[in-house]
Amino acid sequence: MSARTIRTRLLAASTIALAAFALTACGNGDGVRDEGPSAGARSSARPSEGTAGGTTAKPAGTRTTTGSPSGSKNTGTTTGSKGTGGTGGTKSEGGSAGGNGGDTRNPACVAAATRTTATVVSRPLNHLLLTVTNKSSKNCDLTGYPIVRFSEAQSVPPVAEETHPQAVVTLAPGESGYAGVLLSAADGSGVHGYTAKTLEVYFGDKGGSARPALPAKGVYIDEKLTVTYWQQDLDTALSY
Repeated sequence: MSARTIRTRLLAASTIALAAFALTACGNGDGVRDEGPSAGARSSARPSEGTAGGTTAKPAGTRTTTGSPSGSKNTGTTTGSKGTGGTGGTKSEGGSAGGNGGDTRNPACVAAATRTTATVVSRPLNHLLLTVTNKSSKNCDLTGYPIVRFSEAQSVPPVAEETHPQAVVTLAPGESGYAGVLLSAADGSGVHGYTAKTLEVYFGDKGGSARPALPAKGVYIDEKLTVTYWQQDLDTALSY
């Protein structure tokens, strides 16, 4: 065989080999092109809504509450005691019943340590002046208003609320406090009137009572009967 023939055959064989190699590079050996993983094999998982880095994100402005889930309210503990006529800030027990004299700084005035008088005055008309004088050696507070009972009356007269004092009436030894009593209507318009000859003034549940003398002929009272709060001065007590 000549050298030319050999070269021709080698060239033909190389050409065939190159063609086969090119076909192999384009396929997977079976003539099927590889498209990668199938669509069904891809992960369908998505991050949770509102999450960042796998942790659920909290909307802006969300308030975090800590503590016991029971919702119990801690009210704390309040200490203190109720006085019976001690020092400042305590409310005195006793004194004039029905009184709304506010906080007191001294023991309440009682019948045994005071002197009570009842005086009919000419002005204003149909008025009675009650005077309580401190006979003890210590201050006492005259709280509220006088609870009075004329003769055998079944009820006590109301108080004129507009006469409420700015402060509790405190009586030093020898000092006096006052209250006015409107006995009857000045124009005669009151009804159910009668003449009372006795009077009792009460100083609260524990303060006892006093029985000041009335004029021998008594005093005329009707449904207009009203008392004032205890006052520090006489003029204020008779201003109602």
